[in-house]
Amino acid sequence: MDLEGWPGMQMEENGHIQRMAPFQSPSMGWPGVQGIPATPVVKRVIRLDVPVDKYPHYNFVGRILGPRGNSLKRVEAMTECRVYIRGRGSVKDSVKEEKLKEKPGYEHLNEPLHVLVEAEFPEDIINARLDHAVAILENLLKPVDESFDHYKKQQLRELAMLNGTLREESPSMSPSISPSMSPFNSTGMKRAKTGR
Repeated sequence: MDLEGWPGMQMEENGHIQRMAPFQSPSMGWPGVQGIPATPVVKRVIRLDVPVDKYPHYNFVGRILGPRGNSLKRVEAMTECRVYIRGRGSVKDSVKEEKLKEKPGYEHLNEPLHVLVEAEFPEDIINARLDHAVAILENLLKPVDESFDHYKKQQLRELAMLNGTLREESPSMSPSISPSMSPFNSTGMKRAKTGR
């Protein structure tokens, strides 16, 4: 194989290829091109206060986190921003929170409950990303009556699926499939026997 015309490649005496210099792609500000970004990358943090003084019994932390933190992970994945819940009430165990208050790195526990949204992007897109994350989080920080809270119902359904306790009880169930034929009923299909 003749590689002598390729820049950055050199044949050693034993026939192996030696790479001399990494390939550098030129950046012309085109989207998707690796290399030097067209605008400088900046880091910004926005603080959103949680209205626990107005709604002291509302579970804002649970609403933001969701089952096993999945709701928060979805917000982070959609916006590509990091979201941190900080302040009094951000630690689940209040006794542990009291012990941590005086330790370095936990000074935020002396402040009211708040959410930090952090982003690190090129200057021309960072505001759009932060605005998207803030809009989602502000919507989650608006208390909703439990009977109308579709978001919480969706979270509870997800939790039941994760725990393996989901029971389908929808009125749109097909009449040909009765609840007694559910694979989750003891009278329906049985579990496959294992060697135990």
